Amino acid sequence: MFARDPLHVVGAAILAGDRCLVARRGPGMSLPGLWEFPGGKVEPRERPERALAREIREELAIEIEVGECLGRSEVRQDGRTLVLDVYAARAADGREPHLREHSEVRWVGADELSGLHWPLADVPILPAVAARLHAHPDSTRCPAPFDIVSVDWALSPAKRAAYVARLRGSWSIAREEPPAGGWTLKALPCPLAAARG
Repeated sequence: MFARDPLHVVGAAILAGDRCLVARRGPGMSLPGLWEFPGGKVEPRERPERALAREIREELAIEIEVGECLGRSEVRQDGRTLVLDVYAARAADGREPHLREHSEVRWVGADELSGLHWPLADVPILPAVAARLHAHPDSTRCPAPFDIVSVDWALSPAKRAAYVARLRGSWSIAREEPPAGGWTLKALPCPLAAARG
């Protein structure tokens, strides 16, 4: 009997300040209920970074920018060697993850990583990810509160929509009610001023 070639998989430590996005494996996946750095298999002749961006697009419906490799692990699983490379990454499109296979995603800090249940392949990478999170300038404090106003600028002022994203430890997005007659350039600063109020 011939030994099978190692299975090469990649994972993304998607970073935002001193937090990392982790995903819980869904019931239709192997090792359901365990947390992981999301990713998947590298296809033949595919660059690992390209494979990772593709897998995250397929699994979470977000685009990422892939950075440096944070670590590699090799484990024996089901009679085969599994090689996992985990890359630092950041979300590139500002969209929230849409779960297609995973049951849950969560933003966690360095001290929360060890409290989750991980597949054996991910465990050796945890110290490198934790060190990266601890090294972030904001790792010892929460980000300062700030707000972003976004407008869907339809031709008719009555059809325009304004949203305010507020960062107060975590993000929340609220749709602002328009003034009488709809949103105009003059009225737009009001939601931001009220939010800061």
